[in-house]
Amino acid sequence: MTYVVTEACIKCKYMDCVEVCPVDCFYEGENMLVINPSECIDCGVCEPECPAEAILPDTENGLEKWLELNNTYSAQWPNITTKGEQPADADEFKGVENKFEQFFSAEPGKGD
Repeated sequence: MTYVVTEACIKCKYMDCVEVCPVDCFYEGENMLVINPSECIDCGVCEPECPAEAILPDTENGLEKWLELNNTYSAQWPNITTKGEQPADADEFKGVENKFEQFFSAEPGKGD
């Protein structure tokens, strides 16, 4: 099992999860984070820290797309180990549906 970041992170990118990860397995895209499934130790400390409830265990149904996306982009985006500044409009996007189709960006973030 591993944890994956899902659509709820897009344009929210709160980054509270980054601070608690003991193995620094988060990677930063322009408007979301992903977890490297090979580095994740399944400790679960990140899941309750996410205000957007975007982090889920990959054992939940329907997360195959997100596991693949996390795996793909964690190999392309820079590693992030400290909490950065969340987008100014993050709260406006919390709970919005269909964010992947409307807002996902494959561009990398700044990293640490």
